[in-house]
Amino acid sequence: MKKHTKRKKPLNKIVALVLLVVLGYMVIQTGSYILSQGEFPILSDINLFRKEADTSLGWNLILVNDDYSIPGNYEVELTELSNGEKVDSRIYPQLQQMFDDARAAGLELFVREGYRTAQDQKDIMDERIQQYRDEGYSRSEAKKLAEEYVAEPGTSEHELGIAVDINADTSKCSSDAVYTWLANNAYRYGFIKRYPEDKTEITGVNNEPWHYRYVGVDVAREMQEKELCLEEYIETLK
Repeated sequence: MKKHTKRKKPLNKIVALVLLVVLGYMVIQTGSYILSQGEFPILSDINLFRKEADTSLGWNLILVNDDYSIPGNYEVELTELSNGEKVDSRIYPQLQQMFDDARAAGLELFVREGYRTAQDQKDIMDERIQQYRDEGYSRSEAKKLAEEYVAEPGTSEHELGIAVDINADTSKCSSDAVYTWLANNAYRYGFIKRYPEDKTEITGVNNEPWHYRYVGVDVAREMQEKELCLEEYIETLK
């Protein structure tokens, strides 16, 4: 019996240590959520496995989604567009050229959404959640539905400044015309359709024909040719 007891003690200590680490990690995640959201979370609000995004591949290939959040020390220099929206200054020249060429092709388009702060993102998420709550859904159900269209603060590409939502001036051309032109040409300027219809299971986001993300001309061309979403492309680099 004594030998049996001695064998159990190290195992008990290991289990206790693991539980302590898990508890500590949950406390850190909860604290991070409170700081970013300004409220105490329910359990389903916290992604225990989320990590900070890897920046080693370069600023244009930072992957943020439900599993990877924007690094806490991330900074961006912004350029303001004519309509007041802002984007990372590094993507402005290619974005402007893309718009010039689209307009030369007879289209009228504009950046509806550019850079957002974490607070901007939180406000958008809260508004969408409230819409579903008003329809009778519980908080957890409303949040799950909202996340199909809106990223949690800290996980939105708009907070990087290198993603834009592009809409048509529908008084002068159709949305379909703009979306079709972008789908066929945006890669030439370094932009990808970030959330394609056939990649929803991978990206976790429903089809968004207006949401374009800068990755660089060479990368965008390769992704276009191989029909890859950003998650898939990043995997090829590992």
